[in-house]
Amino acid sequence: MKAILMAAGMGTRISTKTNEPKSLLNIGNGPLIKHTVELLLKNHIDVVICLGFKGYLIKEALKDYPVTFYENPFYKVTNSIASLWFAREELLKGEDLILANADVFWQQDILDILIQETRDVVLLADSSRKLSGDYFFRCENECLQAYGKELHEDERDSEYVGLAKVRKELLPVVNERLKKLVHDGDYQLWWENTLYSMICERDIYVQDIAGHYWSEIDVLQDYESILSYVKKHPLDI
Repeated sequence: MKAILMAAGMGTRISTKTNEPKSLLNIGNGPLIKHTVELLLKNHIDVVICLGFKGYLIKEALKDYPVTFYENPFYKVTNSIASLWFAREELLKGEDLILANADVFWQQDILDILIQETRDVVLLADSSRKLSGDYFFRCENECLQAYGKELHEDERDSEYVGLAKVRKELLPVVNERLKKLVHDGDYQLWWENTLYSMICERDIYVQDIAGHYWSEIDVLQDYESILSYVKKHPLDI
Protein backbone atom coordinates (compact mmCIF):
# COMPACT_ATOMS: atom_id res chain seq x y z
CA MET A 1 0.00 0.00 0.00
CA LYS A 2 1.05 3.57 -0.66
CA ALA A 3 0.05 6.97 0.72
CA ILE A 4 0.20 10.34 -1.01
CA LEU A 5 0.30 13.35 1.30
CA MET A 6 -0.76 16.71 -0.11
CA ALA A 7 1.60 19.31 1.36
CA ALA A 8 1.82 22.06 -1.26
CA GLY A 9 -0.61 24.62 0.17
CA MET A 10 0.29 27.99 1.61
CA GLY A 11 -2.11 27.85 4.57
CA THR A 12 -3.14 31.49 4.33
CA ARG A 13 -5.77 31.25 7.09
CA ILE A 14 -3.14 30.44 9.72
CA SER A 15 -0.39 32.67 8.36
CA THR A 16 -0.37 34.80 11.51
CA LYS A 17 1.02 31.80 13.40
CA THR A 18 3.63 30.58 10.96
CA ASN A 19 5.27 31.38 7.66
CA GLU A 20 5.98 27.71 7.10
CA PRO A 21 3.86 24.89 5.68
CA LYS A 22 1.11 23.96 8.14
CA SER A 23 2.33 20.39 8.20
CA LEU A 24 5.55 21.57 9.87
CA LEU A 25 3.75 22.88 12.95
CA ASN A 26 5.16 21.21 16.07
CA ILE A 27 2.65 18.95 17.82
CA GLY A 28 4.83 18.06 20.78
CA ASN A 29 7.10 15.37 19.39
CA GLY A 30 8.10 17.23 16.25
CA PRO A 31 6.37 18.41 13.07
CA LEU A 32 2.91 17.10 12.23
CA ILE A 33 4.10 15.67 8.91
CA LYS A 34 6.88 13.76 10.63
CA HIS A 35 4.30 12.16 12.91
CA THR A 36 2.21 11.15 9.89
CA VAL A 37 5.18 9.78 7.95
CA GLU A 38 6.34 7.72 10.92
CA LEU A 39 2.82 6.37 11.40
CA LEU A 40 2.62 5.24 7.78
CA LEU A 41 6.10 3.76 7.63
CA LYS A 42 5.49 1.85 10.86
CA ASN A 43 2.58 0.19 9.06
CA HIS A 44 4.73 -0.67 6.02
CA ILE A 45 3.04 1.93 3.82
CA ASP A 46 5.24 3.72 1.29
CA VAL A 47 5.06 7.50 1.50
CA VAL A 48 4.82 10.02 -1.35
CA ILE A 49 4.59 13.75 -0.64
CA CYS A 50 3.44 16.51 -3.00
CA LEU A 51 5.34 19.71 -2.22
CA GLY A 52 4.85 23.36 -3.11
CA PHE A 53 5.07 26.25 -0.65
CA LYS A 54 8.52 26.12 0.97
CA GLY A 55 8.83 22.47 0.10
CA TYR A 56 12.54 22.56 0.88
CA LEU A 57 11.66 22.88 4.57
CA ILE A 58 9.62 19.69 4.45
CA LYS A 59 12.43 17.90 2.63
CA GLU A 60 14.84 19.00 5.34
CA ALA A 61 12.52 17.84 8.12
CA LEU A 62 12.18 14.41 6.48
CA LYS A 63 15.72 13.98 5.20
CA ASP A 64 16.23 10.79 7.22
CA TYR A 65 13.07 9.06 5.96
CA PRO A 66 12.53 6.98 2.79
CA VAL A 67 10.04 9.35 1.18
CA THR A 68 9.37 10.11 -2.50
CA PHE A 69 8.76 13.78 -3.34
CA TYR A 70 6.97 15.52 -6.20
CA GLU A 71 6.82 19.28 -6.64
CA ASN A 72 3.98 21.49 -7.82
CA PRO A 73 5.82 24.60 -9.04
CA PHE A 74 2.49 26.33 -9.67
CA TYR A 75 1.20 26.02 -6.10
CA LYS A 76 0.50 29.77 -5.91
CA VAL A 77 -2.03 29.67 -8.74
CA THR A 78 -3.38 26.11 -8.56
CA ASN A 79 -5.02 23.86 -6.00
CA SER A 80 -4.27 20.32 -4.89
CA ILE A 81 -5.61 18.71 -8.07
CA ALA A 82 -2.49 20.06 -9.79
CA SER A 83 -0.29 18.63 -7.05
CA LEU A 84 -1.80 15.19 -7.61
CA TRP A 85 -1.32 15.60 -11.36
CA PHE A 86 2.43 16.01 -10.86
CA ALA A 87 2.42 12.72 -8.91
CA ARG A 88 0.03 10.96 -11.29
CA GLU A 89 2.47 8.14 -12.13
CA GLU A 90 1.96 6.88 -8.58
CA LEU A 91 -1.67 6.11 -9.42
CA LEU A 92 -0.65 3.42 -11.88
CA LYS A 93 1.75 1.30 -9.87
CA GLY A 94 -0.74 -1.41 -8.93
CA GLU A 95 -1.10 -0.62 -5.22
CA ASP A 96 -4.00 0.45 -3.05
CA LEU A 97 -3.64 4.14 -2.27
CA ILE A 98 -4.34 6.36 0.72
CA LEU A 99 -4.75 10.03 -0.16
CA ALA A 100 -4.43 12.54 2.65
CA ASN A 101 -4.11 16.23 3.28
CA ALA A 102 -0.84 16.72 5.15
CA ASP A 103 -2.33 19.23 7.58
CA VAL A 104 -4.57 16.58 9.18
CA PHE A 105 -3.66 15.07 12.56
CA TRP A 106 -4.68 11.42 12.80
CA GLN A 107 -3.40 8.29 14.48
CA GLN A 108 -3.34 4.50 14.33
CA ASP A 109 -7.05 4.05 15.06
CA ILE A 110 -8.03 5.95 11.93
CA LEU A 111 -5.30 4.35 9.83
CA ASP A 112 -6.63 0.93 10.86
CA ILE A 113 -10.02 1.90 9.45
CA LEU A 114 -8.42 2.75 6.11
CA ILE A 115 -6.24 -0.36 6.03
CA GLN A 116 -9.22 -2.63 6.69
CA GLU A 117 -11.47 -0.89 4.16
CA THR A 118 -12.32 -3.15 1.19
CA ARG A 119 -14.66 -0.93 -0.86
CA ASP A 120 -13.12 0.43 -4.05
CA VAL A 121 -13.21 4.06 -2.90
CA VAL A 122 -14.03 5.58 0.46
CA LEU A 123 -13.78 9.04 2.00
CA LEU A 124 -13.68 9.53 5.77
CA ALA A 125 -16.13 11.90 7.46
CA ASP A 126 -17.27 12.73 10.98
CA SER A 127 -20.99 12.90 11.74
CA SER A 128 -20.35 14.56 15.12
CA ARG A 129 -19.17 17.76 13.42
CA LYS A 130 -21.96 18.54 10.99
CA LEU A 131 -22.91 21.83 12.65
CA SER A 132 -19.44 23.33 12.98
CA GLY A 133 -16.84 22.46 10.41
CA ASP A 134 -15.21 23.46 7.17
CA TYR A 135 -16.37 21.12 4.38
CA PHE A 136 -19.51 19.04 4.57
CA PHE A 137 -21.05 15.90 3.08
CA ARG A 138 -24.56 14.65 2.60
CA CYS A 139 -24.81 10.89 2.21
CA GLU A 140 -27.42 8.25 1.54
CA ASN A 141 -26.76 4.61 2.36
CA GLU A 142 -23.12 5.54 3.07
CA CYS A 143 -22.71 6.99 -0.43
CA LEU A 144 -21.85 10.61 -1.18
CA GLN A 145 -24.74 12.63 -2.58
CA ALA A 146 -23.69 16.26 -2.07
CA TYR A 147 -20.65 18.12 -0.81
CA GLY A 148 -19.35 21.61 -0.19
CA LYS A 149 -18.52 24.40 2.21
CA GLU A 150 -21.90 26.02 1.67
CA LEU A 151 -24.18 23.03 2.28
CA HIS A 152 -27.11 24.21 4.40
CA GLU A 153 -27.28 22.77 7.91
CA ASP A 154 -30.39 20.79 6.96
CA GLU A 155 -28.45 19.07 4.18
CA ARG A 156 -25.29 18.17 6.07
CA ASP A 157 -24.71 14.91 7.87
CA SER A 158 -20.93 14.98 8.38
CA GLU A 159 -17.71 16.96 8.00
CA TYR A 160 -15.09 15.67 5.59
CA VAL A 161 -11.87 14.62 7.33
CA GLY A 162 -9.33 15.01 4.53
CA LEU A 163 -8.51 11.31 4.09
CA ALA A 164 -9.49 8.74 1.49
CA LYS A 165 -8.59 5.31 0.20
CA VAL A 166 -8.81 4.09 -3.38
CA ARG A 167 -8.30 0.44 -4.28
CA LYS A 168 -5.85 -0.32 -7.05
CA GLU A 169 -8.55 -1.55 -9.43
CA LEU A 170 -10.16 1.89 -9.55
CA LEU A 171 -6.99 3.96 -9.77
CA PRO A 172 -6.77 3.89 -13.60
CA VAL A 173 -10.27 5.41 -13.70
CA VAL A 174 -9.24 8.06 -11.17
CA ASN A 175 -6.14 8.80 -13.22
CA GLU A 176 -8.18 9.35 -16.38
CA ARG A 177 -10.57 11.65 -14.54
CA LEU A 178 -7.64 13.58 -13.07
CA LYS A 179 -6.16 14.09 -16.54
CA LYS A 180 -9.50 15.23 -17.94
CA LEU A 181 -10.10 17.82 -15.22
CA VAL A 182 -6.61 19.24 -15.57
CA HIS A 183 -6.84 19.20 -19.38
CA ASP A 184 -10.11 21.14 -19.08
CA GLY A 185 -8.31 23.82 -17.08
CA ASP A 186 -9.91 23.10 -13.70
CA TYR A 187 -6.71 23.93 -11.82
CA GLN A 188 -8.52 25.44 -8.82
CA LEU A 189 -10.16 22.18 -7.80
CA TRP A 190 -9.05 19.99 -4.93
CA TRP A 191 -7.68 16.51 -5.53
CA GLU A 192 -10.92 15.19 -4.04
CA ASN A 193 -12.84 16.53 -7.04
CA THR A 194 -11.52 13.59 -9.04
CA LEU A 195 -13.75 11.49 -6.77
CA TYR A 196 -16.60 13.97 -6.25
CA SER A 197 -17.05 14.22 -10.01
CA MET A 198 -17.93 10.51 -10.17
CA ILE A 199 -20.92 10.47 -7.81
CA CYS A 200 -23.40 10.22 -10.69
CA GLU A 201 -21.46 7.33 -12.24
CA ARG A 202 -20.57 5.07 -9.32
CA ASP A 203 -20.85 4.74 -5.57
CA ILE A 204 -18.40 6.97 -3.72
CA TYR A 205 -18.54 5.59 -0.19
CA VAL A 206 -18.22 7.61 2.99
CA GLN A 207 -17.12 6.04 6.27
CA ASP A 208 -18.19 7.78 9.47
CA ILE A 209 -15.40 7.98 12.07
CA ALA A 210 -17.30 9.85 14.78
CA GLY A 211 -15.69 9.14 18.14
CA HIS A 212 -12.14 9.12 16.77
CA TYR A 213 -10.06 12.23 17.36
CA TRP A 214 -8.70 14.07 14.34
CA SER A 215 -8.13 17.67 13.36
CA GLU A 216 -7.38 19.43 10.10
CA ILE A 217 -5.43 22.64 10.68
CA ASP A 218 -7.36 25.37 8.93
CA VAL A 219 -7.21 28.05 11.63
CA LEU A 220 -5.24 28.60 14.82
CA GLN A 221 -7.96 27.02 16.97
CA ASP A 222 -7.49 23.72 15.12
CA TYR A 223 -3.80 23.69 15.99
CA GLU A 224 -4.54 24.54 19.61
CA SER A 225 -7.01 21.64 19.71
CA ILE A 226 -4.26 19.24 18.66
CA LEU A 227 -1.84 20.59 21.27
CA SER A 228 -4.50 20.20 23.96
CA TYR A 229 -5.24 16.65 22.84
CA VAL A 230 -1.64 15.44 22.79
CA LYS A 231 -1.05 16.83 26.28
CA LYS A 232 -3.73 14.47 27.58
CA HIS A 233 -3.17 11.49 25.30
CA PRO A 234 0.18 9.86 24.50
CA LEU A 235 0.96 9.76 20.79
CA ASP A 236 1.13 6.39 19.05
CA ILE A 237 4.70 7.06 17.95
